Amino acid sequence: MSEIVYSIGISLLSSLYRIAAWFNPKAAAFNKGRSTQAHALRSTFPLADQGQLVWVHCASLGEFEQGRPVIEAIKAWRPSVKIFLTFFSPAGYEVRKNYPLADYVFYLPWDTRTNAEWFAENIKPTLAVFVKYEFWYHYSQALKGRHIPLISISAIFRPDQIYFKSRGGLFRSILRSFHFFFVQNQESLELLNSIGIANAAWAGDTRFDRVNQIAHQLSENLIAAKFKQNKQLLVIGSAWEDDMNVLIPFINKYKGTIKFIVVPHEISEKFLLSIEYNLDGKTERYSAASEQTVAEADVLLVNEVGMLSQLYRYGEFAFVGGGYKEGLHNILEAACYGIPIFFGDKAFNKFQEALDLIAHGGAFPIHNFKHLDETYLKFSKDPKSYQDACDTTKHYVQSNLGATEKITGYCKKILEGWKGA
Repeated sequence: MSEIVYSIGISLLSSLYRIAAWFNPKAAAFNKGRSTQAHALRSTFPLADQGQLVWVHCASLGEFEQGRPVIEAIKAWRPSVKIFLTFFSPAGYEVRKNYPLADYVFYLPWDTRTNAEWFAENIKPTLAVFVKYEFWYHYSQALKGRHIPLISISAIFRPDQIYFKSRGGLFRSILRSFHFFFVQNQESLELLNSIGIANAAWAGDTRFDRVNQIAHQLSENLIAAKFKQNKQLLVIGSAWEDDMNVLIPFINKYKGTIKFIVVPHEISEKFLLSIEYNLDGKTERYSAASEQTVAEADVLLVNEVGMLSQLYRYGEFAFVGGGYKEGLHNILEAACYGIPIFFGDKAFNKFQEALDLIAHGGAFPIHNFKHLDETYLKFSKDPKSYQDACDTTKHYVQSNLGATEKITGYCKKILEGWKGA
């Protein structure tokens, strides 16, 4: 693919988003955010004397959680460093636009030559950090042309990606514009080496550090604690309709024996009502729960955002949503508490942590209600197998800590060697 074809593709993609905005709320938010920020971005920069500035770019909220530990470590080390944070999607921007450790938060403009040249010339980052899958041709070339270090963190590669195909020359040139790659696994390192890229090292995934930090910081949630009592509890996190189709029969079968916390991925009244309508037991919404009333409920239905990571700590089991269609959500939030993890069996293959935990016996892809029931009964009848799964998930997280320190060490060397604009 040539640069011209790539640029035409970006132009067509932006046009499709504008068309989709007429009937798709997410596309509308995507376009509106970029159009309203265009003037604000250009009126903010360039700064006369910005000092050191680190540009961190994340596609969405999940990638932000991978970049966040690095941002926090840099700020703790040198508070004067400014953080310029960008997102590609509204899902990331809208949730984190007021993130206190970022000095600036914007959408990433489309990857055109004009936008990229303006960015590199006016933002003037001391260092650029792109998270996981973020590889953009014009931005990488503009940074390279101005000798601005660009690194990729928590990167993961697969053999079927275009970088490793015969037609992927332009995309390989993007990778060759990066100063360094911190990858999640050995396969990614070998794939980069196969196309002549040696400026890479295995560091792991910074999310391990993040979830471990959260697990040690969170205080008691009194509603969840009163709800659990002394009963066994299954936490259902980021659930979609496809997940609930499997889980509702399971909940109805075991109500009274097991308690259930259900955290929908998207909190809409329609979805909440659907869950409540199909459940046989007593359901209590979190927003209406009190310490006095919640103990008698079979299901705690969480209709508030930002609570999931602290709720996994109360579970003996976790079911993480998105595995049947949308793409598996973060299973490390549950794994750090050392509990077996269930999820749908169709959309997990791109998640290294899922593959690792399946291979070692800490996570279990579930086909349907019958399979979930059989898997749970196996643990119920064999306490040793349950404990083995718990030990596996806990050890997996503990053995993968340290990515943030490795990445931050590299960033510090670049920032310490900075000579000014």
